[in-house]
Amino acid sequence: MGTVKKDILIGVLISIFATVAGVFLYLEYFSKYSFDKTLQLIQDGKLYGKVLSLAAIPNLFIFFVFTKRKEDNKAKGVLLTTILIAITTLILKFF
Repeated sequence: MGTVKKDILIGVLISIFATVAGVFLYLEYFSKYSFDKTLQLIQDGKLYGKVLSLAAIPNLFIFFVFTKRKEDNKAKGVLLTTILIAITTLILKFF
């Protein structure tokens, strides 16, 4: 695998990890309900897209760190994942 593809993959994986961590942090620390209760409320209210949007915020920070360090291919991976999250959020909003 080429260096460019490897760096993009690293960016994608870091972005996915940051998004999952963002979901966990939101559910565990920012919700006034318990973890299980918050998951139930999200499911009942069909709020997947909104939570996913909030969870993608750490990607912004990671993107800027990679661009500041001139690791553009990793930043491309983060941007790609963020775009996919935005498309997923849009789809979830209408279904």
